Amino acid sequence: MAKPKSRYTCQACGSVQHRWQGQCPDCAEWNTLVQESAEVSSIFAAKHNLQGGGRVIALIGLETPAALPERLPSGLAEFDRAIGGGIVAGSAMLVGGDPGIGKSTLLLQVAARLAGEGKKVIYVSGEESAEQVRLRAVRLGLGRAPVRLAAATSVRDILTTMQDGEPPALLVIDSIQTMHSDLIEGAPGTVSQVRASAQELVRFAKEHGTAVVLVGHVTKDGSIAGPRVLEHMVDTVLSFEGERSHQYRILRAMKNRFGGTDEIGVFAMEGAGLSEVPNPSALFLTHRGEPVSGTSVFPAIEGSRPVLVEIQALTVRLASGATPRRAAVGWDSGRLAMILAVLEARCGMSFATAEVYLNVAGGYRLSDPGADLAVAAALVSAMSERPVPSECVVLGEIALSGEIRPVAHAGLRLKESAKLGFEAGWVPKGIKGGEGLRLAEFGNLRGLVDQILGR
Repeated sequence: MAKPKSRYTCQACGSVQHRWQGQCPDCAEWNTLVQESAEVSSIFAAKHNLQGGGRVIALIGLETPAALPERLPSGLAEFDRAIGGGIVAGSAMLVGGDPGIGKSTLLLQVAARLAGEGKKVIYVSGEESAEQVRLRAVRLGLGRAPVRLAAATSVRDILTTMQDGEPPALLVIDSIQTMHSDLIEGAPGTVSQVRASAQELVRFAKEHGTAVVLVGHVTKDGSIAGPRVLEHMVDTVLSFEGERSHQYRILRAMKNRFGGTDEIGVFAMEGAGLSEVPNPSALFLTHRGEPVSGTSVFPAIEGSRPVLVEIQALTVRLASGATPRRAAVGWDSGRLAMILAVLEARCGMSFATAEVYLNVAGGYRLSDPGADLAVAAALVSAMSERPVPSECVVLGEIALSGEIRPVAHAGLRLKESAKLGFEAGWVPKGIKGGEGLRLAEFGNLRGLVDQILGR
């Protein structure tokens, strides 16, 4: 009989080592290697080939028409927008987010809406008792929703319960890191247990047409904890983002086999749970009274939805010889350094003796290069104490030569700006659209600086 072998699996990245070490050599995390028993292999297993004995698979061509997957509206328009139009029967979704951000609240609201429409919905919690989930539903005003609750961590018990009667339309597992399968050894939350438990639940979803939603923990850097294969196994990966100190929450699709990944759903956390925000621009624009120096408005775009955000800049002059600080919140600090360099090299503005602080209002995070011009306008306005007109939006990408380049979906951005009451726009040359706005076109950054300084 072959001697059982042991291996050590990293709980952070899933790499396998043949001996225990204090630090994982692949991801550099400490004390994450856990001993697991490896499969016993022999030379006899290698003698069997897989070229016969199976069943013949039916092959179809690309021209063969296929019916679109049937979608089940969740009752929350923002949730449906993020996942592509509704919940697909037989799909598996993975929802991740920081602790306390509102994942369980959101899914409980979705479950209550579906159950209220006569669908069979089961909510299984591995972290809370059924009574705790029920009390949360009562606080949210959902105490009368016919959602079936359970507190369990055994995948075998959960799937056995699902076999009793008609399979549910929606099954929520909160969370996958608390589930365990008795087919393999290991504590709940280990790489092997998470992988095995998710595989059994996804198989159940495909065989019975039940939409399964898995709640996943996240690591300190915001990525979903557990093996990376977990994200490959499911059909949709959703990220629930936001700062607990801010009111808004954003549901963003990181992967979606049944739709795009460029749409977002915006919610606001209130006393009665999460409420939908049909106009997200209201969250990221402060009350705009008289013009203030150091601010500009940028029409960002999320999928097909424009979102207007306010960019705030502050410059503080320092004594000679002091090292100035550069700080950016909601914006890439490397891109901020690039824009400051272009302003100094191409426009003659000196920030060498000034501290620079940049903030995107409302806790919003921008990665759109089209915001370059709005950032530059806020910086120049803060340095010169000359405000950008409050009725003006600014968009454009800045090249290292100082040239201002067009951005994608400019017409849609300007149309949304006009709808929200803005009257003017500072844009690159050659922009089409912008009906109802007075457009000032700039070919290079120096022209924008002259405009703000009144040259």
